[in-house]
This record gives sequence, structure tokens and C-alpha cells, in this order.
Amino acid sequence: MSDYVANPSRYTTMQYRRCGRSGIKLPLISLGLWQNFGGYDPFETARATLHKAFDLGVTHFDLANNYGPPYGSAEANFGRILKDDLAVYRDELIISTKAGFDMWLGPYGDWGSRKYLVASLDQSLQRMGLDYVDIFYHHRPDPETPLEETMSALDYIVQSGKALYVGISNYYSTELTQQASQILRDLGTPCLIHQPRYNIMDRRIENGLLQTLQSEGIGCIPFSVLNQGILSDKYLGQIPEGSRIAKAHTPMEADRLTDQLLHKVSLLNDIALARGQSLAQMALAWVLRNESVTTALCGASRPEQIEDSVKVLSNLDFSSEELARIDHIVT
Repeated sequence: MSDYVANPSRYTTMQYRRCGRSGIKLPLISLGLWQNFGGYDPFETARATLHKAFDLGVTHFDLANNYGPPYGSAEANFGRILKDDLAVYRDELIISTKAGFDMWLGPYGDWGSRKYLVASLDQSLQRMGLDYVDIFYHHRPDPETPLEETMSALDYIVQSGKALYVGISNYYSTELTQQASQILRDLGTPCLIHQPRYNIMDRRIENGLLQTLQSEGIGCIPFSVLNQGILSDKYLGQIPEGSRIAKAHTPMEADRLTDQLLHKVSLLNDIALARGQSLAQMALAWVLRNESVTTALCGASRPEQIEDSVKVLSNLDFSSEELARIDHIVT
């Protein structure tokens, strides 16, 4: 047990938005544990980052069964920190996890079957030492399992008390999203939130999905808002040690950083500096400028990064000229 005591002023600066048509509000900045919290990362740095996030009013922590690496280690480390430092604050936290990819051998450790979703969450709860999570997601559409089976599994999970709310992730089809939402609504367990990829350079959800989420009353929590770190100044010089590209166990490849891409990043960085922000802060602000976005999912490898992310809340507005310049650069 540590001597951690949360900042008593943690709710004075953070901003919160209602998640769809629910009773839940989420902080504009949520912390994702997909990198930097696994078994290959310094545990005390992970602990300090979680402390800093909560001290700044970040109440939402996003995980999945396959976060690490290795798989499961982010949940295990989070559970250890929760037990030692944050247990007394459990009712102030929104903890989410997902049924991710390729979790165990055989045909039952992936995709969207009822067996997989229920078993996945049982394992996640055991790793984190929890009786329930606040939000449980189906992580990606399953082309073979009937959507009714997957959504009924989510409903069962809520009815069994293992999750308070459910969501979907990586459902980019507006039609499939509407179908999933309708099935869940008919079952009596409305879809709380959708987690798609969205950033300055990847805007596909603007082609109907955002509008669908609004009409269905579903919240939106974009991931990859910094485009895996590309929408920051870290790759404008040499590839820094400890970055996602430099780590051998991360999926990001250095050959993505073409001269053309880095030129665009440099131009975006100029706009950010003129706004008094870093490029990463501007990229966050750009995502959050849209009120239909509930919260932005941010990663952090050290406490200072989550602190920098929260600072963006003081300047979320863009002029029409700034937006036009950004559009011209990336399109």
C-alpha cells in the first residue's frame, strides 16, 4: 500500500462532457493504456503517470485484454496500481476494457462469439482484481459471427453485473453501427459509446459515422488522435529513443515517415506554434473542437505527457482561417 493521496483540487480544472444520451460524463482527456503500461515498461513510471492523470481530473482509464505488451500485462499492472493506490477512489473512476485480438490458441480466443466475450471479460476482471468494469467494448466487427450474438453477449454481461455499460470499437460502417445500436436498444442495454480512429489526417468518421452516433445518442471517444505520435514534433528531428518507432516490440514502422509526410507535419507544427501550442496539443484540440466528440483518448509514456495533454483545454477554439490552412495541408 502506497502513501498516495489524490489532489483535492482535481475536479477544478478538468472539463467533462456528457456521453451520448446517458447519465455519464467523461473527462475531455481520457488515458489509454495500450502502450507504456505493459510488462516491458518501467512500472514506477506507469504508476506516476496514473497518479498524475487522476490528480488532473482524468477519471477514465481505457484498457483491453491484449494491451501490453505482452498481452494482459497492462491490465495486470493497472490492477496492481488500483489495489495499492486507487482502491479508495474506485467510485470516482470509469474503467473500461475490451475483448481484443488473438488472445489464446484455438477458435475461441478472438472475434465476437458469446463464449469469447464472456471469457475475455472474466479474465480481464481477474487480472485487474475487479468485480465489474464500468464500460466493456466489443473491439472490432466480426465478419462471421451474427451481430445479434455479439450484441446479446454484451447485454448479458451488463445483466450479469460484470459491466455497467457497453460500447463498440472500430465499427466504421454507419449501417453496422446503427444495427448494433438498435439490437442493444431492443435488448434494454443501450450502446453508451463508440471508439473509432480519428485525427487530423484520418477523418473517415466524418463521412456519416459522427452524425449516426449523434442521432443514436452514442458517445464518441476517438483513439490515435496523434496518429501514433506522428502529429507531434518528436519525429521532426531524429527518431527519439523510447518512441513507439524506436521500440522493437511496437507495431509502428519507421518507413511510414516519408519526406512528404514530415513536410506536412512541419507545416502543421508552424500553425500550432502560432497558436501557442505544441503540435500534439493542437491535434488534441482539433479533435475536441467538435462537440459530438465526448473525450479524446490519449497515451502517455511519462507524467509530463498527460500534463501537457490536459493543458490543451485552455485553448480548444480554432479560427476559420486556421481550420482552412490545416485542411489545405492534409487534403
